[in-house]
Amino acid sequence: QVQLVESGGGLVQAGGSLRLSCAASGSIFRIPVMGWYRQAPGKQRELVAVINDGSSMNYASSVEGRSTISRDNAKNTVYLLMNRLNPEDTAVYYCYAVAQGDRFSQILNYWGQGTQVTVSS
Repeated sequence: QVQLVESGGGLVQAGGSLRLSCAASGSIFRIPVMGWYRQAPGKQRELVAVINDGSSMNYASSVEGRSTISRDNAKNTVYLLMNRLNPEDTAVYYCYAVAQGDRFSQILNYWGQGTQVTVSS
């Protein structure tokens, strides 16, 4: 079983920056993909950014150019730096991982508990 714990959310003014972190723990053989999704009130959960273990990245168009996703494979941790934040970025941000607990187990999807990001205008 893999656990994901996020940190770094909070209240920030429009135009500011925020860095989210997510550490994976538990029984981990490999984590092919790590990333971030977000869900605003009344909206569906949406992709923000993902990165694979070869450091190939994919961003939502709404954050591309002002956000950077990175990962530290030695620490099983993924980071998301978001700049030029605006009120539309307000949401609960969820860490996401595709992980394999041991070499014989299935590759499964895992989610963190979410961290609130609020951008004030």
